[in-house]
Amino acid sequence: MFSLRKSLLLVHLAVILAIVSCTALAGYWGLSRAVHGQLDAALLALGETEMAMLPATPHQGVTVHEVAPGMAPPSLTRLDRLVQIIDGEGHVLARSRNLEAARLPADPGLLARLDAGETVFETLPRFGEEPVRMVSIPVHHGGVRLAVQVAGSLDDVNHTLASATMLFVAMALALLAAVGLAGEMLTRRVLGAIDDVVQQAHFIGEASLARRLPHPGTPDEIGRLVDTLNAMLERLETGYDAQRRFTADASHELRSPLSRLRTEIEITLRRPRETPEYVAALASCLDEVQRLTTLVEELLMLTRLDVGQDRSAVETVALYPLALAAVRRLETVAAARGIRIVLQDTPVDAPGISARVAPGPVDLVLANLLDNAVKFSPPDSLITVHLSRDGMDALLGVSDAGPGISVDELPHLFERFYRGARARAGEAPGFGLGLALSQAIVHAYGGRIEALNRPGGGALFTMRLPAGGGEDGIVG
Repeated sequence: MFSLRKSLLLVHLAVILAIVSCTALAGYWGLSRAVHGQLDAALLALGETEMAMLPATPHQGVTVHEVAPGMAPPSLTRLDRLVQIIDGEGHVLARSRNLEAARLPADPGLLARLDAGETVFETLPRFGEEPVRMVSIPVHHGGVRLAVQVAGSLDDVNHTLASATMLFVAMALALLAAVGLAGEMLTRRVLGAIDDVVQQAHFIGEASLARRLPHPGTPDEIGRLVDTLNAMLERLETGYDAQRRFTADASHELRSPLSRLRTEIEITLRRPRETPEYVAALASCLDEVQRLTTLVEELLMLTRLDVGQDRSAVETVALYPLALAAVRRLETVAAARGIRIVLQDTPVDAPGISARVAPGPVDLVLANLLDNAVKFSPPDSLITVHLSRDGMDALLGVSDAGPGISVDELPHLFERFYRGARARAGEAPGFGLGLALSQAIVHAYGGRIEALNRPGGGALFTMRLPAGGGEDGIVG
């Protein structure tokens, strides 16, 4: 089984070989036609010259035109050309001196084609010591059928084609070697970077998520792949750290009420007690069990939201009736501390503002926000709930008159198990999951919760939800 590098190199070389072979064959075919065409044209031109120099009447005698010895230098157009003139029966009437006693062939088939007026080109592979190309031209001279035959050696043509073949082969081998070397260097560079990434990836595990893959230093496809993988590792590291902190915080939060519950039970069982004491102990244990139940339910809901399994069906929900019902449910608890909760409907269209959400989860989020506002508001203060519209978003805000949120706490407000300084001091009960759970719920429906400090004091929490498009299906 070939490696990817060898497979790429072999495919690369095979494609280059096919291209070079096709190009060389096409070049050889074109050169062969060109040189053969030049020889045929030269033979035909010489034959036509002999035809033009035939005597006016056959009775004057037919001769091959040649330069007399000693009169002038030989004609280069006739050098190494064999010329023969025959009659319709194939009898030789005249021939050039360089033919000596030999004669150019004139078989019956050739004579028949000449008699039909056809100019015939032939290759004679065994004429003399080398192959010969011959043209036979029919001539009707004074009522007598004649033919002029001119032949020339193919040796120069074959030498030219042989040299061209060697040149093509040498060029093809050199090109293949150069392309193969370049392909090997390219694949080694590209796949070498991938090998480095693979080797480094083998050493990255849960305990070493802080390590990153080596970057090739170039902004090409490999560089972008490494950047993407490193970004993924960073997200995995962040998620794993968050999960580890979440597990540690959950263990701590579960251990505390369990320890209190066990201590309460052990103290109660140390000696016999009266019925009221047992009732008080059981009531205290019930409170701790209720806290544990609430914590487990919130953890389960967060887990289901993380995997997308706790998202109820979306519908167009009118927010004004939803907010009014939540305010009325918490009025009694708030009134016990002298706190008033007011639902403002200042905007003209506030009663008609709707959002594309599920009513149950949004009601839970609003209850969490109002409960936090009541916990951190001073006695005899005001909590305000207001509705508004911002483009494609429906806004539902809860503002209080409490101490607000410190600058250090604001970035961590929606982290799981995060509790502010006042909550850790015991001023407000809870596990630090309420805001994290609320943000996860709102995110599941395409929205978000924003927190900030009001200029006049107090905190403002705003739910930003996808606005509803109409009145159909409004839940009141």
